Order: sequence, then C-alpha cells, then structure tokens
Amino acid sequence: MAEELFTFAKDEEVKPCAELSWKILVVDDDEEVHAITRAVLKGFEFEGRNFKLIHAHSAIEAKIKLAENEDTALILLDVVMETDDAGLTFVEYVRNEICNKLVRIVLRTGQPGQAPQRDVVVQLDINDYKEKTELTVDKLFTTVIASIRSYRDLINIEHKRRVIEQSRKGLKQIIDASANLFELHSLKEFAKGALVQLISILNLNKSSLYLQVDGLSLAKTSDSFCVLAGTGKYSDIEDETVYGYIDDQLKDMLDMVVKEERSMFFDEVFIGYFHSSNGSVNMIYVDGCTDLVDEDKELINIYSTNVSIAFENLYLDKEILDTQNEVIETLSEIVENRSQETANHVKRVSSYAYYLGVKSGLSNSESTSLKYAAPLHDIGKIGIPDSILLKPGSLSDEEFEVIKTHAEIGFSILKKSKRPILKAAAIIAYEHHEKYDGSGYPRGLKEHEIHIYGRILAIADVFDALTQRRCYKSAWSFDQAIEYMKKHKGSHFDPRLIDMFFSDLDYIKGVMQELADTNAS
Repeated sequence: MAEELFTFAKDEEVKPCAELSWKILVVDDDEEVHAITRAVLKGFEFEGRNFKLIHAHSAIEAKIKLAENEDTALILLDVVMETDDAGLTFVEYVRNEICNKLVRIVLRTGQPGQAPQRDVVVQLDINDYKEKTELTVDKLFTTVIASIRSYRDLINIEHKRRVIEQSRKGLKQIIDASANLFELHSLKEFAKGALVQLISILNLNKSSLYLQVDGLSLAKTSDSFCVLAGTGKYSDIEDETVYGYIDDQLKDMLDMVVKEERSMFFDEVFIGYFHSSNGSVNMIYVDGCTDLVDEDKELINIYSTNVSIAFENLYLDKEILDTQNEVIETLSEIVENRSQETANHVKRVSSYAYYLGVKSGLSNSESTSLKYAAPLHDIGKIGIPDSILLKPGSLSDEEFEVIKTHAEIGFSILKKSKRPILKAAAIIAYEHHEKYDGSGYPRGLKEHEIHIYGRILAIADVFDALTQRRCYKSAWSFDQAIEYMKKHKGSHFDPRLIDMFFSDLDYIKGVMQELADTNAS
C-alpha cells in the first residue's frame, strides 16, 4: 500500500563526471620523483576519472595538503625526508591522529635499508612498499591502479555502512515520531506534530505547512486550503486560507496533488496527501528537500504511511467524541427544557468549567473531560416530579429534600460508565452541591474531600444561576453576583478557585454575551 502513495521523478542515469578526480598525494623531497610520477600518470583515467596529483616535499607540508584534501585516495610517500623516520611518523599521524583509515599508503624509498619492519606495516596499515629503483612505468601504474581500486572498494563499503546506520537511526526516529503522533488527540496538535517530526527525520530546517482541504471540494477557490499548522515563514498564518501567502507555482502543485490523490515530490518540495474514510483530505507541504537519496525518500514513505494511520485514527476518535458529546448535549437539553431552563445554561456552565479547569492547573485532557461532562451536572432532575421541579414559589422543607435527591439520582445513572467523560460527569452530578465548609449535600463533604470537578462546578453553576433569570427569581447584576460569591468563599466555595475564577472578568463577560439567552430580560 505504501508504494502506491508516492510518485517520484525518475532517477537520471549517473554518468562519470570529468570534473571529479582521484586525488594522489605525492610526498617526496626529490623533485625528480614528482616529475616522473607526473609524467607516468599524465592522461590516464580510472573508471572515467583522471588522476589529480597533489605535491608535498616534506611531512609537515604533507599534513597541510592532506587537511586541504580529505578525500585523497592514495599517498605515494618517501620514507626518508627531513628525518630518517619522517615518512613513518607521517603514516602514524594519518592512521592514529586524524584516524584516516581509508586513504591507501604506498611507501617509496631510495634507501633499501630504511624499509619498515613487518609489524609496523601491519600496525600502521601500510598498503605497499616499493624501492624507487624497481618502480618502472608499468609497475608504478599498476601500483596506483591497485591502490585506487582498493580505495574505491573501501569507500563503497563505508557508504553502505553509513546508509545502514542512517536507515537504522531513521527507522528509530520514525518509531519514536509515530508513537508521539498516536498520542495526539486534536487535529492542530497532530498537524504540528507531524510537521515537527518529519522535519526532524530529514534534518530539514525549512518552511513547511499542514493544510486541510474542505471536504471533497477540489475546486481552486480562495478558501480551498485552510492552514492548521505552520513552521518557518508560514508559522504566523494558522487558521487562515493559504492562497494569500503562496505563489502560483505552489498553488499548481497543491492542485496537482489533490487531482492525483497521492503524495508527490517536486524538486525541493514534498507534499503529502492523506485521505480519510469520512471524506476529509489533509496535506503536508515541506520545502527544502534538497539532495534526498532513495533512503531519505523511503523514510518519508514509511513515516507518511504511519501519518495516514494516525490521521485516520484521529478522525475516528473525533467521530466517536462528537457523537458522545452530541448525546450528552441532547440529554442535558432535555433536562434543562423540562426544568424550564435554557440550553445556553449548560453551555455557559461548560465554558466556565473549562476555563476554571485550565486556570487551576488541570491537564488538557482533564479540562476537556470537565468541559464535556459539565452539561450533565443536573441529569438527576429527570427523577424529580414536575410539581416540585417546576414550582414557581418557595419549596417546603419536604420538597427541598426531594430536590436534593437529584444529585444521587444523577450519580446512580452515570456511575457504571468507564468512559472518562461520563466518569467525570458522575463525579460532577454527585458533588456539585457540596460546600467547602461541609454544609452541602448529599454527603456533607468539605474542602478537598470534594473532588476538584465538584468544586469547580459549584462555582460555575451558582454564578450562572445568579446572573440569569429563573422561574423563581430575577437575574442578579454582574457585580451583585461577584460580591455574593466572594462573600461566601471559604464557606460555600473553594477560596483559591474563586480568586482564579474572577481573575479574568473580560472572559466571563464574553461568555455571558456570546451565550446569552434569547429571552433574557
């Protein structure tokens, strides 16, 4: 399946480049040796590459030349130069100090008595030893070709080793990145995470986008693509349509990917295409994909397959959550309508609860559960007779005792569920009428014996009840409600949470205005 997701440009046939050369460092204090070597190798090539001679007349100069040409393939090295052991000292420097194990080293000497011991040849990886008198034109050429061929083979082995190591590290990154993606539960978190992980995998530091296509609309209109997350030059355009920020070339690429319904590479650009079973289409755009080898593209292939799976799971989770929330909202509206309260009551309470949950330091998942569970705080009222629930005047002591049972009824309805939101709703239904000093109901819990969900809902529910008209009372003013609740912090309400709740009055007023009852007076 993964192979079908991608379209790659055909690889061009690799041809030998005349500008590339096999570098040979000639180190000798005899200029005649340099001239002979130059004459012998002039005009020859090996596998389409000529020989580039680099000349040094001492070991010290050779170190400088080698540092400037790290890809030197062969060193033709005199043993005796400024000192009797200058050549061997230089070999030790190459192998042990700068740890160059790839370059081939052939010793040449005009003094047979200076030949290195066998153990030195083995320890320092000296690849050949020749007396200058025996190096005829043919033998010199043969020695050079054999050494270059050996260097080529070592380079190929090293390249394959690095590819394997890169693939191993890349696969580990993919496993780690994919694991992180599967933990993300919001589309925006997923969008940002997918970008960050993909850029990390490819060691990219360029601009990128995560785009969402509206439904199945493939028309090239101003609102076809909405930015969910961005990096680089696109980091400030989230939640906006993308066409005002990209050029015609990128527009054409996006349109082509949508038309082809598959991920594609365009020179330095990668655009990933992800289609879910519910018809939604998302895309990842990354710029700066230069010098990608097949292994890099395979990493993108594997990672993108995992993104597709995570993306599909995200939408399935979202569908389940949306369905659950719709059921909860419907149930809460039934309860509120029966008690002649508006549906906006539960929406306001839900907003207040989420706001205070975040303020109090709850995790995102806890605050979200609180938000979606809050509408069911009075679910137990379905068990209260209309004669009591809808009574316009004051309740008798006996009637109030009946009203108080709605907390236990709500808990009994919800307590068996193992779903996080419904478990939170059970706690809220049971404890939102408890008071901080222990004078509440149904169990008379106090302070931190009351779950923080219950303490938060007590504030959200009472504030909304005070500021809205009910069948038995008129709406209080904003300032009256604040004064009352601050007066009762430490008795009815958690004092710390009260201070947090009223720390941003503009937010509270915004909720009241946005979710105002249409029949409010």
